[in-house]
Amino acid sequence: MQSAIVLGGGMVGVSTALHLQRRGWSVTLVDRSEPGRETSYGNAGIIQSEAVRPYPMPRELATLARIAMGRTNDVRYRLASLPRHAGPLLRYWWNSTPERHREATLAWARLIAHATSEHDTLIREAHADNLIRRAGYRLMHRDAAALEQAIAIAEENQREFGVKFRLLSGSDLAKAEPVLRDDLPGAIHWLEPWTVSDPGGLVSAYAGLFERLGGTLIRGDAKTLQQTTSGWSVETEGGRIDAAHAVIALGPWSPQLLERFGYRIPLVRKRGYHMHYSGGRSLDLPLVDTAMGYAMAPMAKGIRITTGAELTSPDAPATPIQLGHAEAAARELLDLGNRVEPEPWFGTRPCTTDMLPVLGPTPRHRGLWANFGHGHQGFTLGPATAKLLAAMMNGEAPVVDASPYRPDRF
Repeated sequence: MQSAIVLGGGMVGVSTALHLQRRGWSVTLVDRSEPGRETSYGNAGIIQSEAVRPYPMPRELATLARIAMGRTNDVRYRLASLPRHAGPLLRYWWNSTPERHREATLAWARLIAHATSEHDTLIREAHADNLIRRAGYRLMHRDAAALEQAIAIAEENQREFGVKFRLLSGSDLAKAEPVLRDDLPGAIHWLEPWTVSDPGGLVSAYAGLFERLGGTLIRGDAKTLQQTTSGWSVETEGGRIDAAHAVIALGPWSPQLLERFGYRIPLVRKRGYHMHYSGGRSLDLPLVDTAMGYAMAPMAKGIRITTGAELTSPDAPATPIQLGHAEAAARELLDLGNRVEPEPWFGTRPCTTDMLPVLGPTPRHRGLWANFGHGHQGFTLGPATAKLLAAMMNGEAPVVDASPYRPDRF
């Protein structure tokens, strides 16, 4: 029987463990805490089947100037941290030309096409359907011209990739979400994405399925990973674990571990914040306020507001300026209620400089594999990339060409 250690208990790691297990492998899932407590916990809870294009870096001088002067809420930065981001940001900017972004989109869309179907299998097996709603979400615009631009992009995505949407006028939006103010230009209702009332709970449900099927879930320190004569080992609270293969699925912490083995994979690390609110009015479906760069999603704990990207140091204290602006903007739209938690949650999104995940075997270490760097879409793509990686590890023909995601491309 083949054996593997999967490092990382987020959506990507848990899904990888499950897909290897389905192929008859003996799998140990190792994390420093409970599954689904890091980046997989803190997102907007949307399985984004419509997200057929990865997020490019803005290239228009006017947009970059607004970011530099702090006049946008979707991207902010700490000046002292910019030197550490400079190299990855330059590569990200270079890869965001229309030609290179087009290449990335074609590779990205092939993965997104499998997002909901792969989640569906795990949702049913984990008995987690109570967490799922299959009614899409809404992309709201405060400016009529911006809405027209968004409609043109949506129509292009529909023609090229078959994604489905419905245009909502201002009055349509007011009927669909009566709690909102009624003077907005309108919204795009993406019809096919699924929404999750407890993202961390869904990861926990998948982890519970893994354990019920005989998998081992244990706390341990990924930094203790070592190559052995027969494969790989890691130290856990139950002692040393050995296996023939190891998968690094540690999200933003993956490059730091891989650097010990001589691999340098650049990431743009984007911090995001969230907070829950209760006691006010609730939305029917998640709503993205594009002008202010945040999302609101109805969840088990109340309305969750999630922010855009903050470029800062990994160990920097919380500076939830974006969250404050987002909360103020949300209160212009509806009665939000009161904050649930005393302090906001924050975590880091691992965004590669070419916008594609790192997926496949490392070139110089037998039995060492990678599955990370999904950017804003690890929650969406975890089961899809897990199935692709498990097929590769098991010697099967992958369902899509995996060459664009190979770790040795950097």
